[in-house]
Amino acid sequence: MTRFSRSTLALTTGALAAALSLTACESSGRDGDPRIIEYAHVQEPPCIFGGWIQQAYISRQVLDRLVTLADDQTIQPWLAESWEVSPDGRTYTFKLKKGVEFTDGTPVNAEAVAYNFDQFRDTDINSTAKVSLAPYYDRSEAVDDTTVAIHLTDPYPEFLRLITQGYFGIQSQTALKTRSKEENCEKPIGSGAFTVDEWQKGQKVVFKRNPDYNSWPATAKNKGPALVEQVNWNFVPDATARYASLTTGQTDAVYEVPTVQWKDAQSRFDNTIRYITPGKPVSFYINTEQGPFSDKLVRQAFAHAADRRAAVEAGFHGVIPYEPNPAVSQSTPGYVADDPYPHDPAKSSALLRQAGWAKGADGIYTKGGERLAIRLVYGAGFIFTSEGATVLQALQEQWKGAGFDIDLIPSTMAELWGGKYDDPATYDAIPSYWTSPSPAILWIVWRASTPDDPNGNNRSHYDDARLTRLIDAANTDPDTAAGFARYEQAQRQINDDAAGIGLYTQNTLIAVSDRLKDFWVEKSQGDPVFSDAYLAE
Repeated sequence: MTRFSRSTLALTTGALAAALSLTACESSGRDGDPRIIEYAHVQEPPCIFGGWIQQAYISRQVLDRLVTLADDQTIQPWLAESWEVSPDGRTYTFKLKKGVEFTDGTPVNAEAVAYNFDQFRDTDINSTAKVSLAPYYDRSEAVDDTTVAIHLTDPYPEFLRLITQGYFGIQSQTALKTRSKEENCEKPIGSGAFTVDEWQKGQKVVFKRNPDYNSWPATAKNKGPALVEQVNWNFVPDATARYASLTTGQTDAVYEVPTVQWKDAQSRFDNTIRYITPGKPVSFYINTEQGPFSDKLVRQAFAHAADRRAAVEAGFHGVIPYEPNPAVSQSTPGYVADDPYPHDPAKSSALLRQAGWAKGADGIYTKGGERLAIRLVYGAGFIFTSEGATVLQALQEQWKGAGFDIDLIPSTMAELWGGKYDDPATYDAIPSYWTSPSPAILWIVWRASTPDDPNGNNRSHYDDARLTRLIDAANTDPDTAAGFARYEQAQRQINDDAAGIGLYTQNTLIAVSDRLKDFWVEKSQGDPVFSDAYLAE
């Protein structure tokens, strides 16, 4: 992501309006029109719904789910008003609310819900929903019009928590069957509080109020249709301009407040939200299959070589926490807080010597005539903000001083997710995150890849059969206490083997104008919730 100088703060109101793509009519809303909320986000997704967290955020405005996660970690009703779990833990039977319709007029019934869950399994309608269910999803059955039974192959106690994620939004069965993939991508049909009115690519998505909304979750503050007529979801990648749009009154809420301005935001606005995302934190996938990191001693030396805690605290101004655990973040149930690799340059050097490396004249270690060269590929501008990139640059200098020749390689979304770095021969480390409210994220990210069942999400290529069996046993143990003990054991194995290296928690930092009331973020993933919000006149 581009870095901006202090002079950028001098943007005029007119320039900010242009950046936010506000029309003359919409700009009048800044004079107190209570009908339109202006929200400034960062990343623009390729589709309104999908398997990326940014798609979960935006699709929440139009797609309802069966259940939701409350702040106290309890599962609460949404489209489902109640549910039962069979004694063997393999069937979840949901009783749906009556009289709920998709915005195309078709019913939200058991057949539609069953169809959506089968689509999660059978198609790429949502890649994260797909891998969250596999391999435990069997089939869904419409018992009657308002009763749907979801059958699993094994007990899966984390199932309910997993389907609270935005990836499990329910779409119109008719729309999925009859409309093109492009139509559903740009204007999915749900039963939510808003509909997609238009998507101005590169600028914003305009959401219009669904006047017939009657399926709000139990956690809603507003028990009725949305209180505003419209939400403009603006894409403003420039962090300085985005925050300035709030301080100058052009927007009502902004996502990803730069950490350097977080204290200012807290002093200016009554509602500032700092949400630590559960799931896999921003941590390093370490290529254990090929290259220098195929040696555990070198991985451990790498972890000890740099002061990651200090780099994170400096780069994010003490706002975003350092995360030593590479497997799950500190807001994830079952989290293990161990930090086995504190900054210890002497230990790093000793480990490298033990592995047969010797320091060269330029300070870089060598072995067999090969330099200790590390290719570190990172998602620039969509996984790492400019502040995150600064953290990596600081670590690069530290690692160089410890004898590692680090090549930081910025990658676009199309490159990183399009297959350019799928081959383990193309990188040594990739820092990334994966959100999930459950420690079952361990299965998605860390299960072994086999010829019969490849796992492209395991970018560390840490194909340990013992770990796979351990996580599977944790996922399927009806005794949740025993299951969580196994999740903890799995985290310690990943950490002990330095199959990943921790860095920082994925965070949501939102600042809200004092005139925007009852705005909040959902517990499961931090989705912005506008269906309850209103603008005070």
